[in-house]
Parts: sequence; structure tokens; C-alpha cells
Amino acid sequence: MEGEAGFYEFLAAVDRDGAIAETKAVAEASLSRRRLLALVTGGAGALLLSRVGEARAASLSKSDVSILNYALVLEYLQSSFYTEAERNGALSGETAKAARIVGAVERAHVKAFRKLLGLQAVKRPTFNFQGTTEQQEPFLKTAVAFEDLAVAAYKGQAPKLQSKPVLVAAVGIHSVEARHAAWMRELFGITPAVRAFDKPASRARIDEIVASTHFIVKAPKMKSREKPKSTG
Repeated sequence: MEGEAGFYEFLAAVDRDGAIAETKAVAEASLSRRRLLALVTGGAGALLLSRVGEARAASLSKSDVSILNYALVLEYLQSSFYTEAERNGALSGETAKAARIVGAVERAHVKAFRKLLGLQAVKRPTFNFQGTTEQQEPFLKTAVAFEDLAVAAYKGQAPKLQSKPVLVAAVGIHSVEARHAAWMRELFGITPAVRAFDKPASRARIDEIVASTHFIVKAPKMKSREKPKSTG
């Protein structure tokens, strides 16, 4: 099936260190769930929103708007994935808790980007996650891939941002995405961090990987005269 093939190509492309293929649980050097929960929820939203307000007052370049819309589509992808998983109600235990918390954070990211971009924000695409939100193991595999992908994407685009307030906000989100990635990896039973340095991914490579999943079934469009909605 084309969708399933795309999904596994997606996992293979993101899993550069082979960690997703591991099945053994982490015995040493893993972060506790409680510590991760505190890291993920601790004050990041307030910092981001303050920086977004500061950035919006400045005149954004076309390049920055393009990068922010690119990031917004990735945030749409993540927030929609977690929201669908919550609504399906198929997750349990710590995984269900993580999906609820991380989903709320991703929705906050979406709202912040939409507020910053205003009428220049792209619309939310239409997604089909092909059953990955309906079972715990496929959900965690996909969550690990999404979070690793987001970390690589932010790392690749941050140096290209021209606005300092936007850069500060982007770096703040990047660190939160990295914590999400560590949390999902731990829940899936693989090492949260296996390299001393993360590599960035180009925009073209991220687009290629996302397209291979066939999760986006209708591409986003640029807003025109209508006001952006405040939904996550």
C-alpha cells in the first residue's frame, strides 16, 4: 500500500542513527518521566508568547515569513497528529499522558505562529495519518519520527532567520521539541540521545520526507483577507 510504504520510508529517513529500530529498553542514562514532564511544561509557553509579541512589532522580511510558514506547517502536522490521537482514545498510561501534554504544547506553538504571521499565515493542511494514531506502537514510532524531524528542521532554519526576536522564539521552540523527542524516545524504549551533536536538515530534505508519508492530503494555502482563526 502506497501510504504504508511512505510511512516506513519516512521512519527510515529520519532514523539516521538506527535508534528507532532498536527494541531494547534504556537501562542507563535515561531521563525520568517526571523530570521530562517538568522540562516540557516549565515556562516555555510564556517565554515564547512574550518573544512573539516583541517580534510582531518588527517588520518581518519575506524570508522570515517564508521560514515561519514552513515551521507553522510542521507545527500543524504535529498538533493535528496529537489531537487526533487524543480524540481516538486508543492510547494508555504514560503514552496517553504524554500525547495530551505534548499535544497542548504543539497547539500553543500553532497559535503563537498564527498570531505572529496574521494574514500571512498559511492555512492548516488536511491530514490523513493512516491509522498511526489508533494504536500505541505505531503512534510512538511516528511521534519519535515527527519530533526528531522537527528538531532537525528548526536547527536547519534558525541560522537563516533575520529577525532577532523571531530567532529567540525559534530557538526556544527548538529546545522544547528536543525535549519532546527525548520523551517520546524514552516511552518507545530507545535511547533519548545517542550523538554528541545533532545535524540540521535542509528544507528540501524535510519537504521530501514529509511528502513521502502521504500524511498531507491537501496542501495549505496562503491566507488573504480573512482573519486567522485562533484554533490550535
